[in-house]
Amino acid sequence: MSDPVQPKHDTYDAIVIGGGIGGLTAANRLARFGRKVLVLEQHTVLGGLAAYFRRKGHIFDTALHGFPVGMIKTCRKYWSKEMADCIIQLKSVRYDNPQFKLDTTFEATDYCSKLVDYFGVEQEVADRFFKTVRSMDFYNDQKQTTLELFEEYFPGRTDIMRFLVEPITYANGSDLQDPAIAYGIVFSNFMSKGIFFFQGGTDKFVDLAQKELTANGAEILTGARAEKVVVEGGRAAGVKLHGKTIRAKVVISNANLKRTALELVGAHHLPKDYADTAEGCRLSTSISQVYIGIKEGESFPFIGDIIFHSSAPEFSPTGYVAYPPQSRSFSLYYPSSRPGHDRYAIAVSMGARYEDWEGFEAKAYHKAKEALVEDALSVLETNYIPNIREIADYTEAATPRTFERYTLHPKGATFGTKFEGLKLSEDLPKALPGLFHTGSTAIIMSGWLGAANYGVIVANHADEYLDA
Repeated sequence: MSDPVQPKHDTYDAIVIGGGIGGLTAANRLARFGRKVLVLEQHTVLGGLAAYFRRKGHIFDTALHGFPVGMIKTCRKYWSKEMADCIIQLKSVRYDNPQFKLDTTFEATDYCSKLVDYFGVEQEVADRFFKTVRSMDFYNDQKQTTLELFEEYFPGRTDIMRFLVEPITYANGSDLQDPAIAYGIVFSNFMSKGIFFFQGGTDKFVDLAQKELTANGAEILTGARAEKVVVEGGRAAGVKLHGKTIRAKVVISNANLKRTALELVGAHHLPKDYADTAEGCRLSTSISQVYIGIKEGESFPFIGDIIFHSSAPEFSPTGYVAYPPQSRSFSLYYPSSRPGHDRYAIAVSMGARYEDWEGFEAKAYHKAKEALVEDALSVLETNYIPNIREIADYTEAATPRTFERYTLHPKGATFGTKFEGLKLSEDLPKALPGLFHTGSTAIIMSGWLGAANYGVIVANHADEYLDA
């Protein structure tokens, strides 16, 4: 076995633990400032949950990728024009459930007209609702829940609640009992001009990000799992890697918040009240996914870019994560999704609880994954692509255990923590000077946009700390 790859230097201005979008953006920002930056990614590819894999001629994006128009500006400003130019709008988002069936462009004008013309909401009420959610920010009253918000504007209308909430639950994991701003901020971001995605796929995004980071002088190591944050004199002083201390003036963790505080640092290095609060912070839910590759030369007609399909009579947080699945989203990949790659593919995403998967023995676990694949094929065959079984030549399933393995997020928590994790994330440099966190904390996640923008914010704070 060859020796693990070691960093080029013993000391850096900043070490970034984790190559998710937040960590990569923070690293690129600091590298542009002229800082000496090292990125450590424990997986073999960058991207975190925005990763990809190749199987038998197919390329699959992991997780559900859609983000607001603001990602164009963020990429142009903090990454490159080439990356910004790859971002295009999705044409059609479809809802298909027992309460309603409709298509939308997910733009504010179209969405509002659907509320009025399809659901019968008075124009004044619809306008007032959109105005309310657009005005939400982190300084709003955080006591009102999402459920209370909908009861205020659309009492008893579970169909409208489903229309407005279900896609956002896929986007940031929030449920009806979370603060309304956890829903409102993300919803209003998407309601600007619809849903966008990265043409060329996650693999192109990661390749361009790595190219930009390298051009700006950042050093990147994959297969490099940070073992500990080194603490000296009450400050973060570096990272332990392969048993060796790599020193740094600041450390930025893109790992899960709880893992950062309680494992990489350790409660004994943190103020007791902070450590206790971190211990009690709730993890977000996870997801399961099914990946379906279509044979070379085969295709399916355009049936939408994203389909939110559910057999549940009404939307509910428990139904969203139910096993066996009741609700699922289909992301459809056409050749236009990856210019130069002529294969069709489908990624199916389902909310999931780690607890439903952790107890399976190997044989039962394999059968349960096969059942996920069968569920996806059955829904596609019955509703959208009758010959899906004949044209598909590769299927695979991922579960919360899969995401825990590849991202090291406790219990495969796709969106990190619940809302209370945001303050813990922001306050980490106060609890341990020199240590910053730029990870997923539910409310900030408007797809990739929230992750990238949080990376910028944290990089700016880290740069100020370095100057001081």
